[in-house]
Amino acid sequence: MSDDKAGRSFFDALRTRTVATETSTGIPRGLRLATAYSWRLLVVAAAAGVAIWIVMQLKLLVIPLLIAILLAALLWPACQWMLDHRFPRWAAIVVSVLATLAVISGLLSLAIWQITQQSGSVRERTVEAVEQLRQYLIDGPLDLTSAEIDDLLVQGWSFLEQQASLLWSGALAIGSTVGHVVTGALLVLFILLCLLADGGRIWRWVVRLFPRQARPAVDGAGRTGWRTVVTYARTQLLVATIDATGIGLGALFLGVPLAAPIAVLVFLGAFIPFVGAVVTGALAVFLALVYNGPWIALWMLVVVLGVQQVEGHILQPLLMGSAVKVHPLAVVIVVAGGAMIAGIPGALFAVPLAAFVNVVVLYVSRRSWETGVVPRPDEMIWSTVPRDRRKNA
Repeated sequence: MSDDKAGRSFFDALRTRTVATETSTGIPRGLRLATAYSWRLLVVAAAAGVAIWIVMQLKLLVIPLLIAILLAALLWPACQWMLDHRFPRWAAIVVSVLATLAVISGLLSLAIWQITQQSGSVRERTVEAVEQLRQYLIDGPLDLTSAEIDDLLVQGWSFLEQQASLLWSGALAIGSTVGHVVTGALLVLFILLCLLADGGRIWRWVVRLFPRQARPAVDGAGRTGWRTVVTYARTQLLVATIDATGIGLGALFLGVPLAAPIAVLVFLGAFIPFVGAVVTGALAVFLALVYNGPWIALWMLVVVLGVQQVEGHILQPLLMGSAVKVHPLAVVIVVAGGAMIAGIPGALFAVPLAAFVNVVVLYVSRRSWETGVVPRPDEMIWSTVPRDRRKNA
């Protein structure tokens, strides 16, 4: 009873103090809390805006850096395996980089070869598809005449001619962009070699930039985030390979032209989770519809949906487990936001960056460098892993 009375007296005193404070200042406590949170949120938003503006100004440096980090995360498991088996570091790096370049060159060569081989038949089928569309516009429910269709074509050609000046005026900018791409590729290769050869020393130098008392937290958070990125990159590579193989073989067996380029696009698009698979799959179905008719397009849609279902319900849980289990809604929002801010690079790096930031925030907020309890990425607030499974994991 005495404890209950003491508790009631404490809360009564707190309530009396709050009322007295509100009476003396004339501002309700709720409004003061709202304003306190508001100006802090404004400061955080301003800092984030300045950071994004700086990144956009330095995009020719930041994008190659992020690409190199993602490639390093992809290559690191293979490098680590060779180092564990007593390969010299330089040999592990050379083998990993050359193997990656060989795979990329092989995929591009296969795609270009098939495009050159099937360009004639594709052109013929394109003409046939256009004639069928023209005949449908005449005989179909729109009931257009040949003169009206020709008039629409003339208007479209006139519009293209009006835009020709813009295209020619952008020729110099295109040349500059090509130069930027070449420079960025060389920069990516240089940064990648530096990260694989001396990444540990570079990270220790970065940690020493922080105050001494903050270094344990920075070091532990960075290493935990790096493990998350490595897991994400490894899993996306496996999933992209299986997706490209499944959809590419489906297109090949159904007789859809350009099966190899479709597979390459699916492989590249799979690195943008969920959104990339949807876009590249829709492209495959569209090609089947244009060149093979509606029934083949329907079967191509079945193949694409089947591969995506296998990916979402079997491959992702099996390969990734609870490592980076991201809800599709969160993926769409993050990828869309990244695309709005930075286009294709933003969409590519949105999910791994969000996963990295989430793990770092969890690590710092829980003071894991002191407790020794390292947070797992499946503890994300946007994870699809049930809470009871998180506790038992």
